[in-house]
Amino acid sequence: MEPRLKNPALLIPGALEAAQQLGAAVRRSGLPDSTLYLIEARASQINGCSVCLDMHTRELKASGEPDERIFMVGAWREAPYFTEAERAALALTEAATRLADRPDAIPDEVWDEAAKHYDESTLAALVVAVAAINAWNRIGVTTRMVAGSYRR
Repeated sequence: MEPRLKNPALLIPGALEAAQQLGAAVRRSGLPDSTLYLIEARASQINGCSVCLDMHTRELKASGEPDERIFMVGAWREAPYFTEAERAALALTEAATRLADRPDAIPDEVWDEAAKHYDESTLAALVVAVAAINAWNRIGVTTRMVAGSYRR
């Protein structure tokens, strides 16, 4: 597979830096890295973004996550490997990634469950992180970015 275009964030002056600043702000929020990587992997699975899924599963592995959690992120509802807080974050991620799939894009039950596990700052970080990974997924899928080149 060949990419259609070089990463657009590298072609537009300042775009990569702006995206990196957004990511850095999320990482300073207190949201656990493992939760962040899980939601980034799940959104990337849903969106079919191989380059982002490759990156975030490698980050999970490098951060010490066991294989079971990495392999089962797509079946988190049925797998025993996730905390209630992580399940709430994954549910919010799925709803916010699939906005057009239902009339009430983010049902109150999904939001309320996330709000039980995260304070205002980390809940805001979840929202921003999901928006950011969805933006990266759309760049990756649209331009057919190729997986396999990510190095930590």
